[in-house]
Amino acid sequence: MTAPADAARVVLHTRVDCHLCAEARAVVGRVCADIGEPWVEVDVDSDPELQAEYGDRVPVVVVDDVDHAWYEVDPDRLRQALTG
Repeated sequence: MTAPADAARVVLHTRVDCHLCAEARAVVGRVCADIGEPWVEVDVDSDPELQAEYGDRVPVVVVDDVDHAWYEVDPDRLRQALTG
């Protein structure tokens, strides 16, 4: 499930042709679907400010406006952050 960026607690920052981003997308999608949490994916290369902020440090999962995970996403840790 995806939602507009301003409505989502979970934002996944990615870029095209990033294998770790594909893996993170699968984890975020599964965890958020399991608990009914909307999420949104943002391509960092679509915005010069995001590109400068994240550089090669993608994927990054942001929960409640705080960087939660980067490169690899632990599904249990993400679930805990969203439900705990």
